[in-house]
Amino acid sequence: MKRLRVGLDSYSLKPLSLEPLAVMDWAARHGAEGVQFSEGLTDTAGRPEKSLLQDIAQAARAQNLYLEWGGAQHIPLDPFSGRPVDTIGPNRKAIEQASLLGVKIVRSCSSGLMRWNDDAVPTEILLRETARNLGAQLSLLRDQGIILALETHFEFTTFELVRLFDMCQVEPGDCLGVCLDTMNLLTMLEDPVAAARRVLPWVVSTHIKDGALLPAEEGFIAFPVEVGGGLLDLEKIIFLLSTLDHPVNLSVEDHGGSFLLPVKDPAFRAKFPDLTDEELLTLSQLADRGRRYAAEGRLAVLDRSGWPEVCPSRVAAGLNHLRAIVHKTQ
Repeated sequence: MKRLRVGLDSYSLKPLSLEPLAVMDWAARHGAEGVQFSEGLTDTAGRPEKSLLQDIAQAARAQNLYLEWGGAQHIPLDPFSGRPVDTIGPNRKAIEQASLLGVKIVRSCSSGLMRWNDDAVPTEILLRETARNLGAQLSLLRDQGIILALETHFEFTTFELVRLFDMCQVEPGDCLGVCLDTMNLLTMLEDPVAAARRVLPWVVSTHIKDGALLPAEEGFIAFPVEVGGGLLDLEKIIFLLSTLDHPVNLSVEDHGGSFLLPVKDPAFRAKFPDLTDEELLTLSQLADRGRRYAAEGRLAVLDRSGWPEVCPSRVAAGLNHLRAIVHKTQ
């Protein structure tokens, strides 16, 4: 069983407005073993890009931190308007940056929550166009030795990601993979453990984010919780990740906010054709446990406006909790 390294996703520290080197210093001071810059390089603060990237790579070596990159996209359409979106330009830039850093994993994310909008482009069209778009980029990814890690965000379920990879005619270990965001699986009406199993061979990076469900009149409310304080069976998910033949880093992500999941609306549920009654029952049981925990004061929704105040302490605590879970699991 491999030793799993525990780090953080830079997005978690966004309220602190830290430049990349400061993010790495914060991570090292709090015992993190690496950083995933999931948004890529959003601001060079007036510095030449190449020089900054070289300094990031040097700092990672000096502090023995893993590095993962981001800033890539995979859906070539605006999911709400249907207008074309250039993904090749941003992806080429993200790949070039990753290559300068000596990084092999680049996280990809494209919008999301389109199923919550009845006027959005149907998922099957987005899947087909994404497969076509990614197919045109496979040779670039392979030539550069980069794995594009599609996040389990709010675009596609794990069922659909597996179908997408099949449409692209790629196998695990090739140039496409998954960035497993554990809490987002709840928002996409998936049992996190079952979903992790579905894409397990494809997982190359993670956003370890705890979360919970609460019952709502329309269905459920999903929301992030400090790592170790939610309803996700992180021990089981981390054990699954530890069985992989390739190394996978565990990057803590956390933030405020909540998502309404109106699953009692037949039209909404129909947008998740792979959702079984069995998996929905598991989610209902989680929501019932969430209701009990909330009544006991053990968890609560944190509004996004309240995140900046608690961000440093909650991310630090999440790192500690995740290290404890990893130690217990291994």
